[in-house]
Amino acid sequence: MMEITKTIKCKLIGLTKRKLELLNREYDNFQHYLKTGEDKGVYSATKQQGKRTYRKINPNKEYPLVIRKDLMDIRKTDNKLAKYWARIPIHGVRGGIKVALAHQPLNFEEWEVCGSKLVRKNGGFYLHVTAKRKVELRKEYSSIIAIDVGARWVGVSVAPHRSKPKFYGKKVREVRGKYFWLRRKFGREKKLRAIKKIGNKEKRIVNNELHKIAKDIVNEAEKHNAIIAIGNLNGVRNNKGKKANRKVNSMPFYRLKEYIKYKAFERGIAVVEVPEFNTSKQCSRCGSMRAERPSQGVFICKDCGYQINADVNGAKNILKRAVGYMLTAGASVTQPEGGSRYILHTPQPPLTGLHGGSPLLQ
Repeated sequence: MMEITKTIKCKLIGLTKRKLELLNREYDNFQHYLKTGEDKGVYSATKQQGKRTYRKINPNKEYPLVIRKDLMDIRKTDNKLAKYWARIPIHGVRGGIKVALAHQPLNFEEWEVCGSKLVRKNGGFYLHVTAKRKVELRKEYSSIIAIDVGARWVGVSVAPHRSKPKFYGKKVREVRGKYFWLRRKFGREKKLRAIKKIGNKEKRIVNNELHKIAKDIVNEAEKHNAIIAIGNLNGVRNNKGKKANRKVNSMPFYRLKEYIKYKAFERGIAVVEVPEFNTSKQCSRCGSMRAERPSQGVFICKDCGYQINADVNGAKNILKRAVGYMLTAGASVTQPEGGSRYILHTPQPPLTGLHGGSPLLQ
């Protein structure tokens, strides 16, 4: 059993003029209280929580309004405007005000709602709700999805339950290349505001793509009851050459790994990290370290002559190592007669991760 925590950003919708006025008043008074200590009318519990949360105050910064855990009330309704409504405590308004939350795929009733923050942005309000729940990871798996990360693709996956590899990140690479060119162009023209603006846009697009990739991988893992093995990122960025380093450093490996982990853990699927050391140099068929790389994407073994896409070769090596490290951790791996399906059984406590080459519960 493990505990997962996530923050859900909910836009407040359908605000009446009166509710918008009350929220702005409470928000402005909260800012004034934090910066001057003068109370112009802020809900008492919000003042206390604000002082505990924000130890050092920057007078030029605006701070989200903090809502204490015991005052955070989110309820499911049959209202046509929104599925979920939240109650926001307001000074001088008994019971606070009820606000509608934009559509959320999360079922709040299945989570424990913790402290939250109200954020004002571009004239609107967003409720950042922190929620947690306990999840029991599966103890038996029927397959493994192994993921290799690289400079050309943000991820390449292989699995025993399918014959073809999957390549992820073509759009991420295109977006990174486009905005790298724009940043260099605006940098030469000294347009600093334009650089900042495109940087934010690039991050939104890339994050959206990473979420799609992580969702696809986790959906496949759930469908085939597969554990997920992903290459450990230590040493991945130590490539040779300025151009290669730029491509590798521009790939958001860590964010993708975190997205995969939390989406998988939500569904009770374990994720193991496998060191990628030499996975790009070793032949996945014979294990030889003598290889020829006529180009970045091609791997040719000098001993057995095996020719394969270099990233697929790395993913296959990660798959083999994942099975090996599970055995080290005490999991059983069997292969039924006449089939290529792996049956994985993890011991108590459930295996949730491997790091650095030795078993480690994360």
